[in-house]
Amino acid sequence: MANDGGLRLHMERVLRAPRSVIFQALTEPEELAKWWGPDGFSIPSVESDLRPGGAYRIAMQPPEGDLFYLVGEFLEVEPPQRLSYTFRWEDPDPEDRETVVTLSLREIGGTSSELILTQGDFATERRQVLHDEGWTQSLDKLEELMSPTASP
Repeated sequence: MANDGGLRLHMERVLRAPRSVIFQALTEPEELAKWWGPDGFSIPSVESDLRPGGAYRIAMQPPEGDLFYLVGEFLEVEPPQRLSYTFRWEDPDPEDRETVVTLSLREIGGTSSELILTQGDFATERRQVLHDEGWTQSLDKLEELMSPTASP
């Protein structure tokens, strides 16, 4: 995973699952709650109207501190290859601004898929780094969930 410069994120992962399974993990509330968020966070609820123009709201509970929410609107929903949405915090930090997340999936040999994530543009490098850490930890959990040895 590498940063492509500027105040954007660019990450790539190969996951050991067909893209249809990964797309479900990216979009179905029960599945999303299993891997979303940095280490130690729980996801008490996910509300989602999965269609272009539809909204979502994810409740995030840090190990210490108050519950907070991530909200946005779906821009593109093209199962199983592409998902794009706006990303903003309710009650944002002064350094935050709305960004756009795009997730693309490319099947590799029927048993694995490449996930490409982009997000930006961030207002500050500090917020970019925070999102880089959060996505890295989240994608680590998704990768473990997609592993053939993962327990149901």
